[in-house]
Amino acid sequence: MNNLGVSAAQDLVQTAKGQASIDKISRSADKLKMEKSIQAAKEFEAVFISEMLKPMFEMIDVDDTFGGGKGEEVFRGMMVQEYGKIIANQGGIGLADHIQAELLKVQEQELSPSSHKTGGQ
Repeated sequence: MNNLGVSAAQDLVQTAKGQASIDKISRSADKLKMEKSIQAAKEFEAVFISEMLKPMFEMIDVDDTFGGGKGEEVFRGMMVQEYGKIIANQGGIGLADHIQAELLKVQEQELSPSSHKTGGQ
């Protein structure tokens, strides 16, 4: 009978360790999901900012002193993209926080049991 008590205690310890591992993995997955949503939101904001900056740079005439032509057009496009990334990484215009919140809300709705409704929805 004494061995049965020791065995049960060992089983409880193993179960507790297993649950701790599951909790750790779950926290790690949540952290990864949060990091990915932050990155996606910043990238979206960077693209949005770049698109907003494009017309401003299109209004600037190309100076023949530095070559002009297709090469400068390509460089200008890449430069505007980089400006968008820099602005977004420095705090942006406030879109990233709202986008991240919406991304997380959509993920929570997909994971909730009530989101698996039947019928044309």
